[in-house]
Amino acid sequence: MKIYKPKFWDNKIGLYSIFLLPLSLIINFFIFIKKKITDVLIFNIPIICVGNIYIGGTGKTPTVILLHKLLSDLNKKPVIIRKKYKNHSDEYNLIKNYSKDLIINFERDQAIYEAINKGYKTIILDDGYQDYKINKDINILCFNQKQLIGNGLVIPAGPLRENLNSIKSADVIIINGKKDKIFEKKVYSKNKDILICYSKYQIANKKLFKNKKVIALAGIGNPKNFFDLLRENHFNIKKELSFPDHYEFKKSELTNIIKYAKKNKCRILMTEKDYLRIKKFKLKYIDYLKVNLEIKQKNKLLEKILKIYD
Repeated sequence: MKIYKPKFWDNKIGLYSIFLLPLSLIINFFIFIKKKITDVLIFNIPIICVGNIYIGGTGKTPTVILLHKLLSDLNKKPVIIRKKYKNHSDEYNLIKNYSKDLIINFERDQAIYEAINKGYKTIILDDGYQDYKINKDINILCFNQKQLIGNGLVIPAGPLRENLNSIKSADVIIINGKKDKIFEKKVYSKNKDILICYSKYQIANKKLFKNKKVIALAGIGNPKNFFDLLRENHFNIKKELSFPDHYEFKKSELTNIIKYAKKNKCRILMTEKDYLRIKKFKLKYIDYLKVNLEIKQKNKLLEKILKIYD
């Protein structure tokens, strides 16, 4: 069963968070122990990990897709590796839309061995920061400026997979959104040598929706970020519909949404990841927003990454 992200995760620490804090402390303890007892595997191939500590909606996969393109252009023969999960086919399909260089396996280390055997020269781990058994040559953490670390607590009291101290193991942070000097100060207090970059989404098919009303529909980690992106780009939003991350839409409910859209002379607009889940229904009247990720400090990021090949 899929659930919505609790709203209190991104608010100031309140009663719900305090009530759940003992569980978070236990999880923190187990994370600490797991790091200490896990045997680390070292591979004879450069490994770049793109991960997060905030659960969902941080822009990992778009970052991975961009890095794959940049490194392919430099003839570094990269392959993207994802751990196999039952309900993550939308993310796999999103990557496949942009690259055939994808290996999926229930075990990341087995996927890495497969990549080496196939002649790839660079591993890009899409997620895997919390896979402590794999030695990474460079760790990139993604954040969204609208949420950052939420209330700063580890699940279930907050939205973090690990606490902020975990960025000591990171080499790069990519923040999707506006510059945030307060957060930068927090980051540098934990890791003074880290490179902080900023990214933004550029909408590639904006002209298609000029002077049109839209019903915005999202089943991703942070639907609000999608809606905000539309508003920031002056889309005329008639209605916002939120669903849990990786939501499996039923054809019947989409048909009902289409009826409402027709009645109100609107187009239905989804994220590309959502659209790939419902493409099998071959429904008309539903579009997706095509976005390209841009990293403002791209040259500095590449310079840091290329050092791992020396």
